[in-house]
Amino acid sequence: MRFQLLGPLSIADGPDTVVLQPSKPTILLASLLLHANTVVSADYLQRTMWGEEQPATSRAALQTCVLRLRRLFTKHGVTETPIEAVPGGYRITAGPRHLDLIGFREEVRRAADIADPESELHVLKGALSLWEGSVLANVRSDVLHRDEVPRLVEERLRTLERACDLKLRLGRCGEALVELWSASRAHPGHERFREQLIEALYRTGRQTEALAEYRMVKEYLLDELGVDPSPALRRLELAILRGEDLGPADDRPPAAAPYVSGGTGGTGGTGATGERRLTAAPAAAPLAPPSAMVGPVPAVRSFTGRAAESAALLERLTVPGQEPVTLLVSGAPGIGKTALAQHLAHQVRESFPAGLFMVRMVAPDGTPRGPDDAAAEVAAALRDQVRGERALLVLDDVVDADQVRPLLPAGTDGAAIVTSRRGLAGLVATHGGWVLRLGTFAEEESYELLLAVLGSERVDAEPDAARRLAEACGHHPLALRIMSARLLTRPALRLADSVSWLAEDPLARLSLADSPDLSVHRVLGGALDRLDPRLADAFLKVAAQIPDHFTAEDSVRVLGMPPVEADDVLDRLADAGLLEEGPPGPYRVHELLRVYARRTAPYRSRPIQKV
Repeated sequence: MRFQLLGPLSIADGPDTVVLQPSKPTILLASLLLHANTVVSADYLQRTMWGEEQPATSRAALQTCVLRLRRLFTKHGVTETPIEAVPGGYRITAGPRHLDLIGFREEVRRAADIADPESELHVLKGALSLWEGSVLANVRSDVLHRDEVPRLVEERLRTLERACDLKLRLGRCGEALVELWSASRAHPGHERFREQLIEALYRTGRQTEALAEYRMVKEYLLDELGVDPSPALRRLELAILRGEDLGPADDRPPAAAPYVSGGTGGTGGTGATGERRLTAAPAAAPLAPPSAMVGPVPAVRSFTGRAAESAALLERLTVPGQEPVTLLVSGAPGIGKTALAQHLAHQVRESFPAGLFMVRMVAPDGTPRGPDDAAAEVAAALRDQVRGERALLVLDDVVDADQVRPLLPAGTDGAAIVTSRRGLAGLVATHGGWVLRLGTFAEEESYELLLAVLGSERVDAEPDAARRLAEACGHHPLALRIMSARLLTRPALRLADSVSWLAEDPLARLSLADSPDLSVHRVLGGALDRLDPRLADAFLKVAAQIPDHFTAEDSVRVLGMPPVEADDVLDRLADAGLLEEGPPGPYRVHELLRVYARRTAPYRSRPIQKV
């Protein structure tokens, strides 16, 4: 049994994870775990649960919460991390096996003592893999999010910074770029990431992009703070302008020792980092940590729904003595293909002793990866595979069949789960396998997701409003996830009020300020950008101008082409996941895509030519 703080607070037992519902006992548990193995004062615990203005009954209510938390431990079989009542407060005992935060800090300390940079990087990667999302997203405590979460985020950023330094030193600049693009955009106030990104771009022969990045940093500094770039950045710019050889990357000092709580449970201090920041406070952590193009399959927190689909696919993956198997999960952008694939992988991990590997088939900038590059990275990841042991590959966001064919079958007697917005009928024709086309959630699945993320206390108080909210999201998994995350950060917002609030501007409201990539508008725009421009324009015209449930004949006037050509266009849009159903029945456009098309069509559309 293991507690997980580095993401939504949860309890894990092997591959099974339970994300705790938002409640006062959840806040209490988070407060104790953040200061594990030390006495946490009752006053501090009361502040984390009720804020600075505490009710007169808070001391008695704290004791009640302790009892409820102990009952929760009994329910989930937690016996090795007891809560002790001690003079002045409470204490929870935990070690690295029982708490991911302690395990992370121990790995960072161990890495600092390693002289070999390759080995140090390996240990740091393992430490960073423990981070699985937005920290304490299900813990509604202003005190913890103000005083504790920024410190945890800073620990992760310092460790990621050191890992990127090591990659630059080892000459693995291309690999470092993958993480630095994400980190520098998610944390624009972390100047060292920007410096590393510029250096990595230059070392990979992208001088123009490196200088453009420098100009962005300089402009940001002048506009936001009225200061010039640091001396290190200015020296780097001068070297790039001169075309100088930077030589071996510096062996920078390891990341600062992580914060260790102590005393009587106060909030502690962040300590001086000695690093310059472009903003006064650390930015919030992204919902998911940056990852390499080939790496372990991340676990999915609070996975709900898809029970029938999961059962059918699990049966295919676990048949003993079978030939290599391929499962194709396709569907519209944001429909939950990747989440389902990751969930399936962890359900069957015991059947694949050689490991679970996530292979991202699209680069961070949206460019499809070449099949040869992907195959080389997969071969490197599987080089230690024991003959006869099965490995499972999750080939995520595949663009076309040719891109993935060299990766199949997945090792000796292995398996692959392919996710794609397209149907990939050509892949099925040449390699066989089983196909699942995902649609939106059923009504009950949407309700279950809101229940799992927001907690029964909040959803059961407004069950009808919760169902109206799911309907307003079109039962679309991405929209439901985004709206749930927004509601978690607005505990006082009633679900009933959120329905009308969302209806005012769905595209603007279905986005997250601290994670711009997680927005319905951005995801749908990225899906259109991947299409042939003429197909994208055809979709915008059809979705914006034709009522729901239509045929190829209905689209002839809007597209301005003969019925045969219109039928081909609609078929290709359906294959890309932008139209639902058809043919021979009518096509449909999800309401969120229709809203997007009406908003976007005037700016993107042009006369349709033959596709």
